[in-house]
Amino acid sequence: MLNEIISKINDVLYSYILIIMLVAAGLYFTIRTRFAPFRLFREQLRAVMDKPADKGGVSSFQALMVSTASRVGTGNIVGVSTALCLGGFGSVFWMWVIAIIGSASAFVESTLAQIYKKRGPDGSYGGPAYYIQTALKCRPLAVVFSIFLILTYGFGFNMLASYNLQSTFSSYSFYNESVSPWIIGLIIAAVVCFCLMGGGSRIIKTTTFLVPIMGVAYILVALTIIALNISTLPSVFKTIFTEAFDFEAIFGGFSGSCVMYGIKRGLFSNEAGVGSAPNASASADTNHPAKQGLVQVLSVFIDTILVCSSTAFMCMCSGVEPTEELSGAPYVQEALSATLGKFGPVFITVAMILFAFTTLLGNLFYVDKCLIFLIGRVPGKMFMRIYHVVASLVIFIGAGLSADLLWGIADITMGGMTIINIPVIIILSKYAMRTLKDYEKQRKEGKEPVFKSKSIDLPHDVDYWN
Repeated sequence: MLNEIISKINDVLYSYILIIMLVAAGLYFTIRTRFAPFRLFREQLRAVMDKPADKGGVSSFQALMVSTASRVGTGNIVGVSTALCLGGFGSVFWMWVIAIIGSASAFVESTLAQIYKKRGPDGSYGGPAYYIQTALKCRPLAVVFSIFLILTYGFGFNMLASYNLQSTFSSYSFYNESVSPWIIGLIIAAVVCFCLMGGGSRIIKTTTFLVPIMGVAYILVALTIIALNISTLPSVFKTIFTEAFDFEAIFGGFSGSCVMYGIKRGLFSNEAGVGSAPNASASADTNHPAKQGLVQVLSVFIDTILVCSSTAFMCMCSGVEPTEELSGAPYVQEALSATLGKFGPVFITVAMILFAFTTLLGNLFYVDKCLIFLIGRVPGKMFMRIYHVVASLVIFIGAGLSADLLWGIADITMGGMTIINIPVIIILSKYAMRTLKDYEKQRKEGKEPVFKSKSIDLPHDVDYWN
């Protein structure tokens, strides 16, 4: 009954509300920024190499790695596989669409997070809760957003990542359905708890080290598999576009269509417009907010266009037909086995371990920032110890629950965040647009852009940029 209720809520959210909001906002921001995600690609690459003003500060690259750690996770493997098995090959096209359109939303929300960030004892912090409270003067709405974020990343996504990770071991002979999930969950929880006890600095260092290695290795294996099955590429592309525009099938059963699964899994993966990545963006020590906005556009590109597409093409080129029974990790393992033999499942298991681990840490980094907002200060050591233990227990419990239930809960709470964040960033977008114009003006003048709040007539009191 619970699954049925959650499914109906998701149908309403993703069939009407979120599709309209995400596409409309993405197109609006893309046009208003004059196609900045594409036009300023070189600036994105330049900004990501920006050094922090403070030697001990968080660099743009480190902030990118934290947000990418959360974006690039088990959803890039299991989420894409689920979309292919339940929605068909056409869902890949709609993942691309939601990423391309959503990248402009990622720019706006991350730029706003930089403008309204706060000073803390360990550097800067911020996110949607802070720009809602500071710019809109509406703390109750900021509190509701923070609660949704904690439910989404501290519970829904982390339980799901834990389940997805342990499920990759189901193809091995030692796996026991009643015991193995809990043992694997306990190991994951213990390792994450160890990293959490080191605080935010350990999280940033861990993700900065692991994410590039993980991403590059995954893409290289994908390219190898595609090269080995190069003859299948024309038919794969034909199927993607044929199914993506099979409107009779789409509207005949929209809740199970490629559009629905493409948007849900695409949003789950790249998180553009959801309001999560701004929490990492605010921590970057940069001399202009627009730089971090451009860096986050790059994160969406890495997540969906590179990593999600890698999973999709590995599976689609393998010749293994997607079925409902194979939905999730088993389909990816079968696809890799067909091309790489025994090495395939082992590689996916290792990739899932790294993806899940960095996702768990990146998600809890976001939760940390929302807890600071709700409490009004940096929590004491005892509070954080208790929170870290609870967060680890949640990861342990998630390993043994139902995948359908976890996907459904995570989709609803993420939808709640998006419904709050999108209207807010539309209202505040004029400040992000002025900031982008200021950045481009200084670049044209040959200057290294430096931001001052008075240059965009910002009417709000902020901790930085004065």
